Amino acid sequence: MTTTPYLLDQLETADMLLIDGLHAWQFELNESLLDQADAAAHADQPFASAEVVLLIESIDGRDRRQWAFTYNEVMEARYQAGEESWVLHSGEQEHRLCCLGAVTASGDDE
Repeated sequence: MTTTPYLLDQLETADMLLIDGLHAWQFELNESLLDQADAAAHADQPFASAEVVLLIESIDGRDRRQWAFTYNEVMEARYQAGEESWVLHSGEQEHRLCCLGAVTASGDDE
């Protein structure tokens, strides 16, 4: 049985994002809002919010681009398993988001 990952879990461990084909290493999660959601989950209470939980910034040529997604939009994102990406809707716009991890090398010889 395959379980669908949660976008928020992937965002918390991501080092970089790919949004609409652009690399974005500057992104923030609203930790205060996530703490409220965790508290509601532990109390077995529903939680929803129109407050921004994810803010992403990227440079596209000379243009600075910014995206903001609410908690509800992130929770309603659809996972695309074949592409390992997420489709988010913000208003009338659709965005494709991939969470990327950094590749690191060890200087230690093992």
